[in-house]
Amino acid sequence: MWVYLNDRFVDSKEAVVSVFDHGFLYGDGIYETLRAYGGRIFMLQQHLARLRRSGRLIGLELPIPEKDWPALLDEALDRNELRPGRNRLDDAYLRITVSRGEGEIGLDPALCPRPTVVILAKPLTPYPPHLFREGVSLVITQVRRNLSAALSPQIKSLNFLNNILAKLEATRAQAFDGIMLNVESHLTECTTSNLFFVRGGRLCTPSVDCGILDGITREVVLLLARENGVSTEEGRYNAEALRQADECFLTNTTMEIMPVREVDKTAIGSGRPGPLTMKLQELFRSNLARFLT
Repeated sequence: MWVYLNDRFVDSKEAVVSVFDHGFLYGDGIYETLRAYGGRIFMLQQHLARLRRSGRLIGLELPIPEKDWPALLDEALDRNELRPGRNRLDDAYLRITVSRGEGEIGLDPALCPRPTVVILAKPLTPYPPHLFREGVSLVITQVRRNLSAALSPQIKSLNFLNNILAKLEATRAQAFDGIMLNVESHLTECTTSNLFFVRGGRLCTPSVDCGILDGITREVVLLLARENGVSTEEGRYNAEALRQADECFLTNTTMEIMPVREVDKTAIGSGRPGPLTMKLQELFRSNLARFLT
C-alpha cells in the first residue's frame, strides 16, 4: 500500500508519524473521508471545501495548494491500483488527514512549524448486504453531543472522543450505533452519520444548528428528495418524534443510505426499510454519476 506523507508517496511500512506530532498528542488536526466509484471521487470539491473550512476554523493553513489536491488523490488511487483497468475494480476509500504537525509538547500551535499531511487509499470494505435489506438497530445514548458553543460541529476534527464514548455505549447495548442528543435534548446525529426520519410522508432531519456536521451525503439526499417532489424539513426534534416516525435511515459517504429498523428496541414503522427510504436509495444510485469527478 502506498501512502502520501507530507511531500511524497511512501510504502505503508515507511509511513511513520512522530510521537511528538500534535495530532497524536492532542487530537489537533482535521480530516476528510472520501469514496471513489470506479476511480471517480464522490463530491470531491465539496469534501475539499469542507477540509479547507475545518482548517480555517482551527487556524490551520493547508500546506498543499487547492489546485494540487485532485492530482494527489488521483495518484493515490493509481498507485494503489484502484482504477478501472488495473488489478481491482472495487470502490475505494480515501482519507485525508492534516494534523498541526510535529512540535514540542504544549498546546501552543506555534510550536509546530509545519502541518503533517497523510493521504490513504484502499479498497472499500462494504457493509454487509443484509443490513441494507433488514435495517440496523440504534440506541439513544446518554452521551450528549458536544456543545456547539464550546466546539463547533463544522470542524471535522481528529478529536473524536465524544463520538467514541457514544459508540462504546451503543456497542454495550448491542446496537449498530448510537444517536446523540444535544444539551437541549434535541436529536443530532449518530457517531459517524447523519440521521433522517419520515413522518407523514415528509422527510425530516436535524438542522445544522442542532450541533451536527453538515454531511455531504446528507446534502445529496436532500437535493434528490426535493428534485423528486418529496417534502423536506430541517428542524429541531425530540426523541419522541423519532419513535413516532414511519421510517428512519442514516447517511454518510461510505454507507450511502442505511435503513434503520429500530431505536431503543422499538420498531420504526413496520420494522423494515420503508418505501421512501428505498426510493431514495434508488435515486441515489441512478443519479450517482452526477456527483462523481
